[in-house]
Amino acid sequence: MTKFKAFNFIVIFSFLFLLSAPTFAQVDVARKTTAVTYPLDQVVLTQFRGTTRFPRMKGEGKVKRTSKNGTEVEVSVSKMPRPFELGAGYATYVLWAISPDGQVDNLGEIKRRGFFEFDSKISVTTPLQTFALIITAEPHFLVRRPSRAVMLENLNPYTQNGRTVATKTAVEYFGNSSDYFSDARTPEIAEVDYSKTPSTILQARQAIALAKFAGAQRDALEDLQQAEVLLRNADTGWKAGRAEEDVDIAARQAVSLAVKAESTAAARKDAREKRNERTRQDSEIRDSEEKVTTVQNEMTELRAELARETRNRELAERDALNYSNQVRELRGELGKLREELGKTKVDAETVRTKLADIENRQQETERRQEEANRIGQIQANAGILMQSLRRFGTVNQTERGIVLTLPENFWATTRTSNFAPTNEAKLTTLGEVLASSADYKITIEAHTDNKGTPDELQTLTQERARSLMDKLMSNGVPQNRLVEAKGYGASLPVAANTTNANRAKNRRVQIILAPNAAQ
Repeated sequence: MTKFKAFNFIVIFSFLFLLSAPTFAQVDVARKTTAVTYPLDQVVLTQFRGTTRFPRMKGEGKVKRTSKNGTEVEVSVSKMPRPFELGAGYATYVLWAISPDGQVDNLGEIKRRGFFEFDSKISVTTPLQTFALIITAEPHFLVRRPSRAVMLENLNPYTQNGRTVATKTAVEYFGNSSDYFSDARTPEIAEVDYSKTPSTILQARQAIALAKFAGAQRDALEDLQQAEVLLRNADTGWKAGRAEEDVDIAARQAVSLAVKAESTAAARKDAREKRNERTRQDSEIRDSEEKVTTVQNEMTELRAELARETRNRELAERDALNYSNQVRELRGELGKLREELGKTKVDAETVRTKLADIENRQQETERRQEEANRIGQIQANAGILMQSLRRFGTVNQTERGIVLTLPENFWATTRTSNFAPTNEAKLTTLGEVLASSADYKITIEAHTDNKGTPDELQTLTQERARSLMDKLMSNGVPQNRLVEAKGYGASLPVAANTTNANRAKNRRVQIILAPNAAQ
């Protein structure tokens, strides 16, 4: 690449990074993903989805939990960009297993192949049995906590035969909240020749930068210096064209020593802070002792004042006792008045209850009379309604109400739920008649003969009953008057299914009109 092209590439990359900077800002918002309970000795498949950072990324995993080797995980990823595209601080990708109780397992580094995007596989084992899988961008492969740069996360899993696997409550975590990734002093890991720099060298640079950020120059200088020597050796070997394996080993040793220096610095810093805390506590104890002396002097003065106040209180209590006796007498009188008022209220409530009972009985008598009049009117008009219905089929009066039996020719064939086109006008007229008979509830029952399997006959009659109900509603019958539309198959014949005539009798659809119990 020429210097001019390299310069243009850096300018474009910097502009894109500035546009995407808000996406990668550090915020204290917990992230959630699904945890999976992997069944023993079964191969479970899961897909990965890219987060909003890089939605084009994708991946898939194969997981198997065994009784001897723990849980075996194999993950394939594709279309993952170079980590430094996320900004300063990121040099590689790491696969994590996170349990619902917050236990985190670094399963290993996903090594890239290719320059802009890469495909890769990783096969690892974890002792966890229930966990979520995520892939994050990290500064180096030995990090102990996942960063917030989550690139991929698992979806709901399934077995090889397509069965869904049970999942647990979503795993919730904040990720690595270190100030390192939001600090303006965070160093860039990539130079102009980043396209050629090995990933492990970039990781070693970041591991050393993290150690310095943690204070290793003060608290773990020896380990830090050894890590820097190993990094220089790896960098020199790489530039001299030495074997990639030798360069990789030296760089990874540098990462390991830098992580050790970071841990040592953190531990020593913590110990120093504890010593400072103890010093501060000792100073506070001395201050407290001086305050105790001051308080004791104040207490002596307060005791004298308390004795004076006690005398005044005794005098006040004597006066209060006299007032209390007076209040007691007044309360006695007030109690008698309240008792008389309570009796008066009870008497008044009794009178109101009696009046309400009388009014309720009158209303019930009037309601029953109105209901009797309504039923009488319905019965008087029943003959007219039956006469109106006879043009549509056979009409009978039974204990269930008025029963209209529709002839078989209402249907296109004996084994269909479609209406005959020639009867559309009749169905419209029937709907209008039933819609105008507002005093009746309507039940639809469909039957047929025994030619066919029970399931087929049940389905046929149910569809006929439902079709007729839909037709009546479309012609004006309110849904709240349609009690039920039910098919009975061949379970309730009216004649033996031995002749064509008897079978025709059994193929019937009945509309039962029952008077409303009340309006």
